Amino acid sequence: MQISVVIPIFNEAAVIPLLLERLLPILFVIDPGYELILVDDGSTDQSPQLLAEAAQLNRNIRLICFTRNFGHQAAVTAGLDCARGDCVVVIDADLQDPPELLPEMVALFREGYDIVSPQRCARRGESWFKRTAASLFYLVMRKMVDRRVVPEVGDFRLFSLRAVHAIGCFREQHRFMRGLIAWLGLKEAILPFERDARVAGETKYPLGKMIQFSWTAITSFSGLPLRLALFVGMFFVLVDVVLVAYILYVTLILQTVVPGWASLILVQALFSGVTLISIGLTGDYISRLYDESKGRPLYVVDRVHNFCPSDATAARGLFLEPKAKTASDTSTSI
Repeated sequence: MQISVVIPIFNEAAVIPLLLERLLPILFVIDPGYELILVDDGSTDQSPQLLAEAAQLNRNIRLICFTRNFGHQAAVTAGLDCARGDCVVVIDADLQDPPELLPEMVALFREGYDIVSPQRCARRGESWFKRTAASLFYLVMRKMVDRRVVPEVGDFRLFSLRAVHAIGCFREQHRFMRGLIAWLGLKEAILPFERDARVAGETKYPLGKMIQFSWTAITSFSGLPLRLALFVGMFFVLVDVVLVAYILYVTLILQTVVPGWASLILVQALFSGVTLISIGLTGDYISRLYDESKGRPLYVVDRVHNFCPSDATAARGLFLEPKAKTASDTSTSI
């Protein structure tokens, strides 16, 4: 049995030496013929150089370098596209997800599970705000989008070969891997663990990216925002009906003078806001349909190390032709 490990990397130069120091001995014990796929997602620090040096020293390390930053989900997809193992593990580079958990995950895979999902029962080193935001995110996803999404389970997972092939059939641009996995409904084992604090570097998911990721997750798997806009519009229509009845009452029954300008402006402002929100939500969904209709690649690969040409194939991944080699170029390219 061969194990493949996929690690998306973006500006993790401070972590890479520690990552390899902890991960490689564990992989060698599990499978001496392991495959470690490192996906550089357009890093701008020293990460590409460190990864290239590691690939040159160890033929089991395979490196994929994007032309630019395509995002974490695209990097995970590229690694899964190129993995050759009987089981594939996706793990982040920051060591918050402990590599020491891999033997237990492989043991569960051998018991017949297609997916092994470590579940965070503690989140060390994270602020109260981030923990609360994460809990709220999973609550919304389970209650309003898809109840099959497992709470406190991230992208740290093990996949069987047939699970990898199934995931490969999903090629949408706006990707939420956790939702895709839940949608498949394959046999899944949950493995509780305590998540450690980041060993070095800075988080790649600040508040802005967390909000963007959450929005992608919701809109990729649900028309809930559009339905909410409809319900809000219906609510204000009812408010308007009540307001019209009140105006008719004070005008025809009480026969009092109604200035009218305040209520008119209030209603106009409310309905203008609802209208703009509805148009914005509709436009966002239409823009996503437009992105899908173009059929562009999910990612573009600039160069690879320790790959054979036959490995560099993916349904919607673009692998550029290698540059002409120079005397100073010692890398292995497609």
